[in-house]
Amino acid sequence: MQEYVNVITNDALTTIEFFHPAQNSMPGEQLARLRQAVLAAGQDEKTSVIVLKSGGDRSFCAGASFTELASIRDLESSRNFFMGFAGVINAMRTCGKLVIGRIHGKAVGGGVGLAAACDYTFATQHASVRLSELAVGIGPFVIGPAVERKVGNAAFAQMAITPEVWQSAQWAQQKGLFQEVFENTESMDDAIAGLVHKLLSYHPAALHDLKTIFWQGTQNWDQLLEERAAISGRLLLSDFSRKAIDGFLTKS
Repeated sequence: MQEYVNVITNDALTTIEFFHPAQNSMPGEQLARLRQAVLAAGQDEKTSVIVLKSGGDRSFCAGASFTELASIRDLESSRNFFMGFAGVINAMRTCGKLVIGRIHGKAVGGGVGLAAACDYTFATQHASVRLSELAVGIGPFVIGPAVERKVGNAAFAQMAITPEVWQSAQWAQQKGLFQEVFENTESMDDAIAGLVHKLLSYHPAALHDLKTIFWQGTQNWDQLLEERAAISGRLLLSDFSRKAIDGFLTKS
């Protein structure tokens, strides 16, 4: 299957689904499409709630596309790639609509950032999480503010400093990254449908104002995430990162 970002609007619910055959990893073009889909849903007066999900039955999101990372050779291209994740997170932050996350499988790196940028997140017991960036010479700089906002500094540091350690879905729930965890996707989807049904019965303006309050204090994120993308962009061009990413691609 080819990569895609599909948008379906039904009444006041917009569902955004992304997919990539490489474990839902995210090339730059995919990130740009996802950002635009979130912004468009935010501007749609008919939409009150957004559900973010990924296709397939394995990983929710494997983070950045290592194939694309390995091809980058200059600082501007490197920074622009990481601005892709910054753009999606900022779109989710500023779209004005509640974003409900459906995390059916593992989330790595940028995938954890997408989950953290949701306002309320459902997951299955298979949705373990890992921040792998340090192992390839970078660091979870761009997604860091979103992750730390949800789990706190101590848990964020734990994940960032142990890039090869998977944390369970139950751990993620205890830390606040996930709000509800289920044994299987069927139970999770039933719970999502139940919450969405309730949310759509509420005053849309109240939901909008609640979203604004949730994200209070993040007004500097446009600049902050741009600065973080510059850090990641610089580190990606190092010999350490080049060798680490090439080694990862060789193994896979």
